[in-house]
Amino acid sequence: MNLMFKWLKLLFFLIVLAVICIGLGTFFLYRHYYPQLPDVTKLSDVEYQLPLRIYSSEGELLSQFGDQKRIPVSISDIPVDLIHAFLAAEDDRFYQHPGVDYQGLLRAALVFARTGKKKQGGSTITMQVARNYLLSSERTFDRKIKEIFLSLEIDKNFSKQEILELYLNKIYLGHHAYGIGAAAYTYFGKQVSELSLDQVAILAGLPKAPSTDNPVTNPARAKQRRDYVLRRMRELGFISDQQYQQALGQPVISKIHYEQKQSLAPFMAEMVRQIMIEWYGEETYQKGFQVYTTIHTGLQKQAETSVRSALHHYSERHGYSGPVAHVEHFTADDTASWDQALTTVKSYQGLVSALVVKVNKLSIQTYTGDNSLQTIPWQGLKWAAKRNRNGTLSKQPSRASQIVATGDLIYIRQEKHNDWKLAQLPEVEGALVALNPVNGAILALQGGFDFKKSKFNRVTQMQRQPGSGFKPIIYLTALEKGFTAASIVNDAPIVFDANQTGDEWRPENFSHKFAGPTRLRVGLRTSRNLVSIRLLRDIGIKAVRNKAMQFGLPEDQLPGSLTLALGSGAASPLQMARVFAAFANGGYLIDPYFIDRIESADGELLFQSDPKTVCTGCQQQAPRIFAEDVHYIMHSMLQDVVNNGTARRAKSLGRSDLAGKTGTTNDQRDAWFNGYSRAMVATAWVGFDSSKPLGPRETGSLAALPMWIEFMKSALKGKPEQTFSKPDNIEDVEIDPDTGLLASEFATKTIREIFRSQNKPVDYAVSASKTTTDSEEKHDELESLF
Repeated sequence: MNLMFKWLKLLFFLIVLAVICIGLGTFFLYRHYYPQLPDVTKLSDVEYQLPLRIYSSEGELLSQFGDQKRIPVSISDIPVDLIHAFLAAEDDRFYQHPGVDYQGLLRAALVFARTGKKKQGGSTITMQVARNYLLSSERTFDRKIKEIFLSLEIDKNFSKQEILELYLNKIYLGHHAYGIGAAAYTYFGKQVSELSLDQVAILAGLPKAPSTDNPVTNPARAKQRRDYVLRRMRELGFISDQQYQQALGQPVISKIHYEQKQSLAPFMAEMVRQIMIEWYGEETYQKGFQVYTTIHTGLQKQAETSVRSALHHYSERHGYSGPVAHVEHFTADDTASWDQALTTVKSYQGLVSALVVKVNKLSIQTYTGDNSLQTIPWQGLKWAAKRNRNGTLSKQPSRASQIVATGDLIYIRQEKHNDWKLAQLPEVEGALVALNPVNGAILALQGGFDFKKSKFNRVTQMQRQPGSGFKPIIYLTALEKGFTAASIVNDAPIVFDANQTGDEWRPENFSHKFAGPTRLRVGLRTSRNLVSIRLLRDIGIKAVRNKAMQFGLPEDQLPGSLTLALGSGAASPLQMARVFAAFANGGYLIDPYFIDRIESADGELLFQSDPKTVCTGCQQQAPRIFAEDVHYIMHSMLQDVVNNGTARRAKSLGRSDLAGKTGTTNDQRDAWFNGYSRAMVATAWVGFDSSKPLGPRETGSLAALPMWIEFMKSALKGKPEQTFSKPDNIEDVEIDPDTGLLASEFATKTIREIFRSQNKPVDYAVSASKTTTDSEEKHDELESLF
């Protein structure tokens, strides 16, 4: 008896000693780690890491940048079942322990002692909050000790509900979803308040292994975890047997739900991202900035369609380069192998990868995946003459077997009338940008065929020769210096020797023909190179360069030689659109911009654009760069380019308020059209990134203008025509198209008498508001003098 009493005393002494040692050890550990612990009060002002979101002008989501999807949710908006599900799965004693569950830690310690491995962490929800917000995720004893002390501090400083809200908004749940709000939408396309019992159990089962146990990656494993959570909820009394059985019988149905965003404007989104990085640094991806651009959703869709359509048409004019690949061991009716073959073909906007499964005489049948077959009729095949290595085309095909074979992997595309057509990935590139000429807002921007194919933004990053698109600046400078639209310049051969240009230079017109004495109006509308060269020589290179700089073109992009007359400088499509915006708005220089406003994640306004605008009494008035009367005359000459000149195709739009200028560089390396109405200005460009020639006849009129026409047909639909008012000092006179002189002696005397009575110069500038028709018959043309 005495011996047992002694043993009990010894055991009691050892227990007390152990408690004292543990207490002292804990005290000294706390003293050691306390200075290293983060301040838990930081959790009172948590800023969740939120992605950058970019919107159109109408508020539609275009793109977002940042790895973490997150939709913060207040604890008051979280359903009780969801809270119970996480408690059942992660920490059923959450409301009883002081932030650390000693029973859980003891279990983890025993597992480690038995196995030598850290299979269980014994972490409570509070400890996970400490780790996720204040510590790293490294699995060390040092971090675990800090985690325990921090959890005790958190539990003393925050309510259980506050801790739960922090936890449920931070926990990673797979597929870049952080927090229950993002996970509910990612997996089920719902808000947390809309989740069913079986769905909340699925989410609660994810924290253990979110990347592998989620219902999209592994539905079977997700079901196992869901059933475990439901069982624990029943055992803890959170749900009834009936609820348990009902939820257990639900199938696991889930797919990735992306936030409703348009697959639009990737080039613009990248422009915004770069600006935001410049302004806000790495916080760009974390603070949840909301950037509202000037992009108009409908116009952007049309811009992308128009660019791709023009490039497809160019590509088809130059023949078929052949299939993407060929399946060597093609097996009929084996859709599994067909699906596998399709995965080897890269996808691009507007192109559908397809496998040729049957070749008929004048049609083919293709497989496009998901047990879907598409027939390509001869109408969609006949364009595909084989392109030879030297760039020439083989004989036009007469049957489908001359184009493709069974087992070929190809691209097809759907045209507007829903017919399918054989297609190919164009090698050629293109760009289109549209501006509001009143304030410079970029309404649509497409920097290439597809952002996935090339991220190079040809609207802003590319510098190419503008060709004849530069000529309006020369003509406008001439008008300012006293020339008229009826002034005569000789369109005849000219040779510059080496002393003048460095090398002997014999410039020519595109047609290799010469028209002799030519009025400026005719020289511009027919894009006569030799007229432009002689005009530039007469008015002076310096004067034209100075005027070009007033249009916003940098000096270093403007050569100081007569080749400037042919547009041998350099400009981006955005710069050219800015130039032509001045013709569209009456003579004012606007500054293109694309960010309308920036808001914080909470909707606080951080930035608001204040563009220079063409208006009376505006605080930010755009500067005038040429006079109203000169503009009126120049505008009429550019209208003549559309009505009777190189841009006649644009008359198909059936509008009388269009104007612009085609542009084609040497060897057809660049094709442009810069055009406008008063409502909108747009520039279209087609060319190779390598600057290799586009090919014979691939001028601005053929290669670029159709892109502009297709875009403007949609952009101007329903918009009324707008004209410019004729300035008071402008008078119309009739001009003989053969001589360029006033139509009659009587008219000459009459006009002179009118001008003298009004103290107006007779021989100043001339423009036209009416011109001859497209027929061969010549009529007197109505010019405007001021």
